[in-house]
Amino acid sequence: MNRNALYLIIGILIVGGLAMGFQLYHERQKTDRVEIDVGKSGISIEKK
Repeated sequence: MNRNALYLIIGILIVGGLAMGFQLYHERQKTDRVEIDVGKSGISIEKK
């Protein structure tokens, strides 16, 4: 196998791993929120 092809495959694997790690990090940073609104129709509580 050509060295350039090997470097290309290794680069693609590294970029894919970084992208998956970045996505996993953002998924874990999402927190559950509770939103409370007070309006003319009363109080509403929503979990987001």
